[in-house]
Amino acid sequence: MNEKAASEASDLAQVSIAVVDDHDLIREGLNTILTNHGAGHVEKFSSAMGLVSEMDAGRFFDFYILDLELPDLDGFVLIEMIRARDSQARIIVSTLHDELWTLRKLLARDVNAIIYKSSDGDEIVSALSEILKGHKYYCSEVATAIQAASDNSLHPTARELEVLYKIAQGKTSREIAASMFVTDNTVEAHRKALFTKLGAVNVVDLIIKAIAKGYLDKNGERR
Repeated sequence: MNEKAASEASDLAQVSIAVVDDHDLIREGLNTILTNHGAGHVEKFSSAMGLVSEMDAGRFFDFYILDLELPDLDGFVLIEMIRARDSQARIIVSTLHDELWTLRKLLARDVNAIIYKSSDGDEIVSALSEILKGHKYYCSEVATAIQAASDNSLHPTARELEVLYKIAQGKTSREIAASMFVTDNTVEAHRKALFTKLGAVNVVDLIIKAIAKGYLDKNGERR
Protein backbone atom coordinates (compact mmCIF):
# COMPACT_ATOMS: atom_id res chain seq x y z
CA MET A 1 0.00 0.00 0.00
CA ASN A 2 1.48 3.39 -0.99
CA GLU A 3 1.62 6.36 1.36
CA LYS A 4 -1.49 8.05 -0.07
CA ALA A 5 -3.56 4.85 0.11
CA ALA A 6 -2.37 4.22 3.66
CA SER A 7 -3.39 7.75 4.66
CA GLU A 8 -6.83 7.34 3.07
CA ALA A 9 -7.34 4.01 4.84
CA SER A 10 -6.38 5.56 8.15
CA ASP A 11 -8.80 8.44 7.64
CA LEU A 12 -11.70 6.21 6.60
CA ALA A 13 -11.16 3.85 9.52
CA GLN A 14 -12.15 6.68 11.85
CA VAL A 15 -15.46 7.66 10.25
CA SER A 16 -18.97 6.26 9.97
CA ILE A 17 -20.71 6.22 6.59
CA ALA A 18 -24.38 5.77 5.71
CA VAL A 19 -25.11 4.51 2.18
CA VAL A 20 -28.71 5.01 0.98
CA ASP A 21 -29.65 3.34 -2.31
CA ASP A 22 -32.52 1.02 -3.20
CA HIS A 23 -30.42 -1.07 -5.61
CA ASP A 24 -28.77 -4.00 -3.87
CA LEU A 25 -25.83 -4.18 -6.29
CA ILE A 26 -25.01 -0.50 -5.87
CA ARG A 27 -25.22 -0.66 -2.07
CA GLU A 28 -23.01 -3.72 -1.96
CA GLY A 29 -20.64 -2.28 -4.54
CA LEU A 30 -20.14 0.92 -2.57
CA ASN A 31 -19.73 -1.07 0.62
CA THR A 32 -17.03 -3.22 -1.01
CA ILE A 33 -15.14 -0.21 -2.36
CA LEU A 34 -15.28 1.60 0.97
CA THR A 35 -14.25 -1.37 3.09
CA ASN A 36 -11.44 -2.22 0.66
CA HIS A 37 -10.12 1.28 1.23
CA GLY A 38 -10.19 0.92 4.98
CA ALA A 39 -13.63 2.21 5.97
CA GLY A 40 -14.31 1.04 9.50
CA HIS A 41 -18.07 1.45 9.67
CA VAL A 42 -20.49 1.43 6.72
CA GLU A 43 -24.24 1.20 7.32
CA LYS A 44 -26.46 0.36 4.33
CA PHE A 45 -30.06 1.54 3.87
CA SER A 46 -32.43 0.56 1.08
CA SER A 47 -34.88 3.38 1.82
CA ALA A 48 -34.80 7.00 2.91
CA MET A 49 -37.02 6.45 5.93
CA GLY A 50 -34.78 3.66 7.12
CA LEU A 51 -32.03 6.23 7.57
CA VAL A 52 -34.38 8.90 8.95
CA SER A 53 -35.69 6.46 11.58
CA GLU A 54 -32.15 5.73 12.72
CA MET A 55 -31.40 9.45 12.95
CA ASP A 56 -34.59 10.04 14.92
CA ALA A 57 -33.40 7.33 17.31
CA GLY A 58 -30.18 9.29 17.85
CA ARG A 59 -27.82 7.64 15.35
CA PHE A 60 -25.79 9.98 13.20
CA PHE A 61 -23.04 9.44 10.65
CA ASP A 62 -19.97 11.33 9.53
CA PHE A 63 -20.94 10.92 5.86
CA TYR A 64 -24.18 10.29 4.00
CA ILE A 65 -23.93 8.83 0.50
CA LEU A 66 -27.31 9.19 -1.21
CA ASP A 67 -29.12 8.29 -4.38
CA LEU A 68 -31.69 10.84 -5.56
CA GLU A 69 -34.33 8.33 -6.67
CA LEU A 70 -35.55 6.33 -3.72
CA PRO A 71 -38.75 4.28 -3.40
CA ASP A 72 -40.23 6.17 -0.47
CA LEU A 73 -38.94 9.74 -0.62
CA ASP A 74 -37.56 12.26 -3.09
CA GLY A 75 -33.80 12.56 -2.68
CA PHE A 76 -33.94 16.35 -2.39
CA VAL A 77 -36.43 16.02 0.47
CA LEU A 78 -34.14 13.50 2.14
CA ILE A 79 -31.24 15.96 1.96
CA GLU A 80 -33.38 18.56 3.73
CA MET A 81 -34.48 16.04 6.37
CA ILE A 82 -30.88 15.04 7.05
CA ARG A 83 -29.84 18.69 7.34
CA ALA A 84 -32.72 19.35 9.75
CA ARG A 85 -31.46 16.56 12.02
CA ASP A 86 -27.73 17.08 11.53
CA SER A 87 -26.76 20.59 10.47
CA GLN A 88 -23.13 19.52 10.00
CA ALA A 89 -23.97 16.53 7.80
CA ARG A 90 -21.51 15.87 5.00
CA ILE A 91 -23.56 14.68 2.04
CA ILE A 92 -22.36 12.95 -1.12
CA VAL A 93 -24.87 12.45 -3.92
CA SER A 94 -24.30 9.52 -6.27
CA THR A 95 -26.73 9.81 -9.15
CA LEU A 96 -27.54 8.90 -12.73
CA HIS A 97 -29.08 12.32 -13.34
CA ASP A 98 -26.86 14.72 -15.27
CA GLU A 99 -29.41 17.43 -16.09
CA LEU A 100 -28.14 20.90 -15.29
CA TRP A 101 -31.28 21.74 -13.32
CA THR A 102 -30.53 18.75 -11.06
CA LEU A 103 -26.98 19.98 -10.51
CA ARG A 104 -28.24 23.48 -9.77
CA LYS A 105 -30.65 22.12 -7.14
CA LEU A 106 -27.87 20.10 -5.52
CA LEU A 107 -25.51 23.07 -5.46
CA ALA A 108 -28.26 25.19 -3.93
CA ARG A 109 -28.51 22.61 -1.12
CA ASP A 110 -24.76 22.86 -0.57
CA VAL A 111 -24.04 19.14 -0.85
CA ASN A 112 -20.41 18.25 -0.28
CA ALA A 113 -19.90 16.10 -3.36
CA ILE A 114 -21.67 15.08 -6.57
CA ILE A 115 -20.65 11.92 -8.39
CA TYR A 116 -22.24 10.21 -11.36
CA LYS A 117 -22.85 6.49 -11.00
CA SER A 118 -21.06 6.06 -14.31
CA SER A 119 -17.85 7.41 -12.75
CA ASP A 120 -14.96 5.20 -11.73
CA GLY A 121 -15.86 3.29 -8.56
CA ASP A 122 -12.89 4.60 -6.58
CA GLU A 123 -14.06 8.16 -7.13
CA ILE A 124 -16.18 7.87 -4.00
CA VAL A 125 -12.96 7.45 -2.01
CA SER A 126 -11.49 10.57 -3.61
CA ALA A 127 -14.65 12.46 -2.65
CA LEU A 128 -14.41 11.35 0.98
CA SER A 129 -10.72 12.26 1.10
CA GLU A 130 -11.31 15.77 -0.29
CA ILE A 131 -14.23 16.42 2.05
CA LEU A 132 -12.12 15.37 5.04
CA LYS A 133 -9.65 18.07 3.93
CA GLY A 134 -12.47 20.62 3.99
CA HIS A 135 -13.07 20.73 0.22
CA LYS A 136 -16.06 20.11 -2.03
CA TYR A 137 -15.75 17.39 -4.65
CA TYR A 138 -17.36 17.02 -8.09
CA CYS A 139 -16.54 14.30 -10.58
CA SER A 140 -14.96 15.60 -13.79
CA GLU A 141 -18.22 15.59 -15.79
CA VAL A 142 -20.01 17.55 -13.06
CA ALA A 143 -17.12 20.00 -12.72
CA THR A 144 -17.19 20.62 -16.49
CA ALA A 145 -20.95 21.26 -16.45
CA ILE A 146 -20.63 23.64 -13.51
CA GLN A 147 -17.79 25.51 -15.19
CA ALA A 148 -19.78 25.89 -18.39
CA ALA A 149 -22.77 27.15 -16.43
CA SER A 150 -20.63 29.74 -14.65
CA ASP A 151 -20.08 31.71 -17.88
CA ASN A 152 -22.38 34.61 -17.03
CA SER A 153 -21.94 36.30 -20.41
CA LEU A 154 -24.76 34.23 -21.90
CA HIS A 155 -26.89 33.92 -18.77
CA PRO A 156 -30.31 35.57 -18.81
CA THR A 157 -30.66 38.45 -16.37
CA ALA A 158 -33.06 38.24 -13.41
CA ARG A 159 -35.71 40.17 -15.36
CA GLU A 160 -35.22 37.98 -18.43
CA LEU A 161 -35.66 34.90 -16.26
CA GLU A 162 -38.87 36.35 -14.86
CA VAL A 163 -40.14 36.73 -18.43
CA LEU A 164 -38.98 33.18 -19.22
CA TYR A 165 -40.97 31.74 -16.29
CA LYS A 166 -44.09 33.57 -17.43
CA ILE A 167 -43.63 32.43 -21.04
CA ALA A 168 -43.42 28.87 -19.72
CA GLN A 169 -46.75 29.46 -17.97
CA GLY A 170 -48.28 30.29 -21.34
CA LYS A 171 -48.74 34.01 -20.73
CA THR A 172 -48.80 36.45 -23.63
CA SER A 173 -46.44 39.42 -23.88
CA ARG A 174 -49.26 41.77 -22.92
CA GLU A 175 -50.11 39.67 -19.85
CA ILE A 176 -46.45 39.53 -18.88
CA ALA A 177 -46.09 43.29 -19.26
CA ALA A 178 -49.12 43.92 -17.06
CA SER A 179 -47.92 41.56 -14.32
CA MET A 180 -44.41 43.08 -14.33
CA PHE A 181 -45.64 46.69 -14.63
CA VAL A 182 -43.55 47.32 -17.75
CA THR A 183 -44.35 48.16 -21.35
CA ASP A 184 -45.02 45.62 -24.09
CA ASN A 185 -41.83 46.80 -25.79
CA THR A 186 -39.78 46.01 -22.67
CA VAL A 187 -41.15 42.47 -22.60
CA GLU A 188 -40.41 42.03 -26.28
CA ALA A 189 -36.82 43.17 -25.67
CA HIS A 190 -36.47 40.58 -22.92
CA ARG A 191 -37.98 37.89 -25.18
CA LYS A 192 -35.54 38.75 -27.95
CA ALA A 193 -32.62 38.53 -25.51
CA LEU A 194 -33.83 35.14 -24.25
CA PHE A 195 -34.07 33.74 -27.78
CA THR A 196 -30.57 35.00 -28.55
CA LYS A 197 -28.91 33.77 -25.35
CA LEU A 198 -30.54 30.34 -25.48
CA GLY A 199 -30.24 30.01 -29.26
CA ALA A 200 -33.97 29.27 -29.62
CA VAL A 201 -36.02 29.53 -32.80
CA ASN A 202 -39.51 29.44 -31.29
CA VAL A 203 -41.24 29.25 -27.90
CA VAL A 204 -41.21 25.45 -27.72
CA ASP A 205 -37.49 25.41 -28.53
CA LEU A 206 -36.96 28.14 -25.92
CA ILE A 207 -38.60 26.05 -23.19
CA ILE A 208 -36.71 22.89 -24.19
CA LYS A 209 -33.38 24.71 -24.11
CA ALA A 210 -34.23 26.46 -20.84
CA ILE A 211 -34.85 23.05 -19.26
CA ALA A 212 -31.62 21.65 -20.72
CA LYS A 213 -29.64 24.60 -19.31
CA GLY A 214 -31.25 24.30 -15.90
CA TYR A 215 -33.33 27.49 -15.86
CA LEU A 216 -36.55 25.47 -15.67
CA ASP A 217 -37.11 22.05 -14.14
CA LYS A 218 -37.97 19.00 -16.21
CA ASN A 219 -41.69 19.90 -16.05
CA GLY A 220 -41.00 23.33 -17.47
CA GLU A 221 -41.59 25.01 -14.11
CA ARG A 222 -39.51 27.50 -12.21
CA ARG A 223 -36.76 25.67 -10.34
